[in-house]
Amino acid sequence: MVISKRPLHLFVACAVAILPFFSSANTISDSTHVATEITHESPVEAHEAHDEGHGEVEPTDKKSKIKAFIDHHLQDSHDFTFFSDEETGKHYGFPLPVILIDNGLKVFSSSKFHHGEEIAEVGGNYYALHHGKIYKTNAEGQLNYDEHHHPTNEKPLDFSITKNVVAMLVTAILMFFLFVGLAKSYRKGPIPTGFGKVLEPLVIFIRDEVALPNIGEKKYRKFMGYLLTVFFFILILNLFGLTPLGINVTGNIAITACLALFTYIVTQFSANKDYWKHIFWMPDVPVLMKIALIPIEILGTLTKPFALMIRLYANISAGHIVVMSLIGLIFIFKNWVAGPSFFGLTLFISIIEILVAFLQAFVFTMLSALFIGMAVQDHHHDEHHSEDMLGEHDNAII
Repeated sequence: MVISKRPLHLFVACAVAILPFFSSANTISDSTHVATEITHESPVEAHEAHDEGHGEVEPTDKKSKIKAFIDHHLQDSHDFTFFSDEETGKHYGFPLPVILIDNGLKVFSSSKFHHGEEIAEVGGNYYALHHGKIYKTNAEGQLNYDEHHHPTNEKPLDFSITKNVVAMLVTAILMFFLFVGLAKSYRKGPIPTGFGKVLEPLVIFIRDEVALPNIGEKKYRKFMGYLLTVFFFILILNLFGLTPLGINVTGNIAITACLALFTYIVTQFSANKDYWKHIFWMPDVPVLMKIALIPIEILGTLTKPFALMIRLYANISAGHIVVMSLIGLIFIFKNWVAGPSFFGLTLFISIIEILVAFLQAFVFTMLSALFIGMAVQDHHHDEHHSEDMLGEHDNAII
């Protein structure tokens, strides 16, 4: 076998594949605390009730733990928790700054919440952290619920630096240094050096296989910066999601909606008159049909970014859920058959997830280029060309 001659390659491949196993560093006990909070008025009371009832652990409780842990992994967080000690209840990580606008600017550390177990007092106001959201409460931390058991307390405007925000900032800084380094490497010669050897094929691939075929040779350079930014931004965040940090940025629908909105804005503001003519007054169509097609075409401009948003969000979230569920099954079926079986299946899915990380970044970039190309392509010359060809054909017949 060829791979047997390169043990280093095999080791790296296996190491990357098992990274999702370590993403379970975030505590399950913390997640179960989040799940049990919902039946109590106060987060503090919920934590005490959880400690009192933490006697026997039934199989159903274990399943609930795993489900709560998966939900916790998919959500954003106001702190980084690398791992936790379930016996002592200690969390190892670091807090992040909380920035609220509530009758003024309130800035404090998320450590005041103690992972949602305590009430934070800031400037005479009291705040509780419930399911990743901050609510304004009284000194006892009382939360009021509606018929669907959702808190009805007032929520201040939250501009906090959360785990997802930190991941995006790190990604932006990393992209800046990578591409600055790539640009500087070209000063030494036509062939890049260092990590630029890895970046250049990806840049050429986006140019030749995505931008040129979908936008055209005349106008593709105008949008290359955006397409490269979107591709590498999504790719790096997808890869971060497979690391032990347990960051699920592109599995957050708010993030994917923002990315899709950028594509929508670029598309609409770059569109030419032919694009708008086909939306509001379709050529070569009866007048009544033109009027009927207007709302359909307008709706079509909105369904394109919606498809971008859902596709990226659903695929990344589904991958995380499948991997975490398979890991959870190892702890549910504690036997010598299920353990290795689910471990092997999880390893296989993890390798596929690495491929999905690249694939989803490519698909989002390709569809963005396709939508932009549909908006900037010039139909006027095609119509004249077809009319000239039709005239030549008629003259030939005569």
